[in-house]
Amino acid sequence: MNRRNFIQASAALTTLSLLESNTLFANPAMLKKVGIQLFSLPKTLEKDFSGGIKMLSQMGYREIEMYGPFPFSAQTAIDRWAQVTPALGFSGSGYFGHTATEVRKIMDEYKISVPSIHTDFETLNTRMSQLAEAAQTIGFKYVVLPALPAENRQTLDDYKKTIDIFNKIGEQAVKSGLRFGYHNHGYGLHELEGKIPVQMIIENTYPKYVFLEMDLFWTIAGGVDPIAWLEKYPGRYKMMHVKNMKKKVQFSGDGGDSNQWIELFPQMTTADEGALDLKSIVGAAKKSGVEHFFVEQDMVQNPEVALKKSIDYLKTL
Repeated sequence: MNRRNFIQASAALTTLSLLESNTLFANPAMLKKVGIQLFSLPKTLEKDFSGGIKMLSQMGYREIEMYGPFPFSAQTAIDRWAQVTPALGFSGSGYFGHTATEVRKIMDEYKISVPSIHTDFETLNTRMSQLAEAAQTIGFKYVVLPALPAENRQTLDDYKKTIDIFNKIGEQAVKSGLRFGYHNHGYGLHELEGKIPVQMIIENTYPKYVFLEMDLFWTIAGGVDPIAWLEKYPGRYKMMHVKNMKKKVQFSGDGGDSNQWIELFPQMTTADEGALDLKSIVGAAKKSGVEHFFVEQDMVQNPEVALKKSIDYLKTL
């Protein structure tokens, strides 16, 4: 081998070694699976459920969290939903007119799983067997209460009674092969009669029966540092709604009514554009034991653009 060929071969080997080294020591993706809460695109799903799921799959979403009411839900939940849908501009929820078997077939076709669903307080209290039956078909494990009825959170005594109910729901869920979770809104994050209700829930429910789903947007709007709570309560948070804020804002009051929530809707934005340090938050969440991360941008306009931007960003973490 002449000197020129030797130098060229040596340079090529050096370059190859550097490439292999960079690959070997590259940081792995923080999130192996990114999920989505379907309340982000209800109008799309109402028009074409299968087409909407196909779109999400093509974006790269591999997990889905559904929202109710479902065909098996308590009648009160179905009636309440019917009252609010005219203002929302859509009526679709649950299986969007399909059977559970059809939903499972669509999910399997597009390689998407459903680890979690949102349901209502009465259904959790009275229809655990129906939830378990649906889980056998759809495949979900977590049954989550997205909002505590207003009548169950007016006083500290109300919260104490709720804690007892949560423990009973959680025990029934475990017996049925499920796991019960509570998703926070804005209420319960401020002091009430000298106590912080959500902390009371965490500290007085049984860890084997009651888990939590942290909604980042509402947590921060309630004045709480999400990383501090994730570190304080390891193992309790199993799911997270990943949202971002255009700028950090808080509720005008205690976060206890829909008017205060709606006021802040304009501050929701895609994961890549906001003021929150999602890399640090997601890292703390994984360390704390969070298993499922669902993008949620409530009823976002142009979901085909916004939801793609969010998952593309989260995959870079």
